[in-house]
Amino acid sequence: MAKVTAENSGKSNGERSPRHGLLLVNPKSRRGAAALGPAIANLEAQGLEVTFRSSRNPEDLPNIIERHRDQVDCVIVGGGDGTLNAALPGLLSTQLPLGILPLGTANDLARTLGIPNDLNAACDLISQGHQHRIDVGLANNHPFFNVASLGLSVDITQRLTRAAKKQWGVLAYLWSAMQTVLHSQPFRATIETEDGKFRVRTIQIAVGNGRFYGGGMAIAWDATIDDERLDLYSLETRHWWDVVNLLPALYRGQLNEVNQARTLEARSFRITTSRPHSVNTDGEISTTTPVLFELQPQAITVFTPLPKDAIGLEPPPKSILK
Repeated sequence: MAKVTAENSGKSNGERSPRHGLLLVNPKSRRGAAALGPAIANLEAQGLEVTFRSSRNPEDLPNIIERHRDQVDCVIVGGGDGTLNAALPGLLSTQLPLGILPLGTANDLARTLGIPNDLNAACDLISQGHQHRIDVGLANNHPFFNVASLGLSVDITQRLTRAAKKQWGVLAYLWSAMQTVLHSQPFRATIETEDGKFRVRTIQIAVGNGRFYGGGMAIAWDATIDDERLDLYSLETRHWWDVVNLLPALYRGQLNEVNQARTLEARSFRITTSRPHSVNTDGEISTTTPVLFELQPQAITVFTPLPKDAIGLEPPPKSILK
């Protein structure tokens, strides 16, 4: 997929309320089917004309967006991070503003942006029309909002079943992670940045664009989704129980303070491995190593709370480190 140059270099696009929206809802998301009727009623009650389209194949979403690019002035996606990631190529090519209804399991992008899980409140944000430009990451030209990774996260994704996510929510991620850590095997990789080359023996490399991933863990405590940087960490532990000791720092995004992890910041990373490793982007396996991670700054527009209310649009207070 070709990169898209942002048409508006400013970080906010004003307060104009949308008039006609394309609503895409993943019927297989945790709350998708039950939320569809109330979402349409709420949006239309606030004066937004809604065109609803659905597909059980996420790969259809970009084409649906493309077909409606001249008929609507925003796209509203109801689902989780996987559904949002599937729609991302269509959003990049059309540059239509994105409204988010968090109906998935983890909802990490919504958490990063400060979008509430309450459906009515999320609809209100869209109708209020406050827009903000955010960055997008690329892994071998596969776009992602939150994080791309290789190692443990890929194994967790492969263990995690749709049925478990639907029944147990975020707890399903925790259970799969625990099972995966017990059987983790380190691998060798080379990480290249403009500042140098690093050869590592690791069990996980993650590259974050936003702040949250994996059901609420932070990629870096001060990361924002509009800071025009990528944040990388590499878990370089010797034993599985070392990962358990790292969990508090992993959850808070403070791996820069521990010895068995490496943290880097850059606008691009190239990672090679001795044998091909699958790469996970926003929860979906999309490419393999060697992989080039790049940043596309201010790539799309999203409807968000005002910046003072949005978690991922400004660094958190330093008290988070206590």
